[in-house]
Amino acid sequence: MTRNYLAIPIGSFLLVTLLLPACAQTNIDNPQGQLPTAVATADQKPKLTDEDLARLYLIRKQYREAQDIFHRLTVEQPKNAVYWNELGISFHNQAELDPALRCYQKSTKLDPHYADALNNVGTIYYERQKYAKAIRAYKKAISLRQDFAAFYLNLGYAYFGKKDYEDSIAAFREALKIDPDTFDTARSRSGTIIQDRTVGGERARFYFLLAKSFAESGNVERCVIYLRKAREEGYKDIDTVRSDPSFAIVIKDQAVQEFLQEKTADTVQQ
Repeated sequence: MTRNYLAIPIGSFLLVTLLLPACAQTNIDNPQGQLPTAVATADQKPKLTDEDLARLYLIRKQYREAQDIFHRLTVEQPKNAVYWNELGISFHNQAELDPALRCYQKSTKLDPHYADALNNVGTIYYERQKYAKAIRAYKKAISLRQDFAAFYLNLGYAYFGKKDYEDSIAAFREALKIDPDTFDTARSRSGTIIQDRTVGGERARFYFLLAKSFAESGNVERCVIYLRKAREEGYKDIDTVRSDPSFAIVIKDQAVQEFLQEKTADTVQQ
């Protein structure tokens, strides 16, 4: 089964990259550089397949149109796990979680090693605040793809929702090992996975945990950014930075010291 590898930014929307035929080149077998009959000429545009068109609809956020085509493709090829997964994504982006989950589960039944669909099952449970089930699904996806930062990010969010904060930090730490810029770029395969990044009313604590994760990875700049965000959101235990072992690597850095001095000055003014 052929899978297209694509990429998505932060959020629930999808960015799809389509692979089109490469142009012909002049070579020994084709000295005049003439185009083969199977390749479109300058006056002809390559015809998109139904699969390409459906993914183009995903780019344009025309999810109902994408749904219609992927539904037809699953009828034509009922054992294609990728099509079932992408049909699920079409439903998912329309907030139709029940049919989305059924599609993802069908995909994983057809291909138990399809990590993307397992991740998407987890995201449905995450959105329904069934964090234990989400964690199990994300762990299954990770067992199949240990090199994919987005899966660890989703696992971290699920642990955070369950209030398992240390496990949340550990998952974020793994994501940062794979991709130090993962919180900025969220590199992924567009059209095949869903990421949902909501943290409810605990935004202040969430930012502080991110600061800890970046501190442990030695990223001072990002650490300070999220410390400031945590303080702006009203996190009350900022001073624990001075004694928390997670900040040991960065505590003496000038940027961190300046942040702590800013905190002291704000306290005095109040």
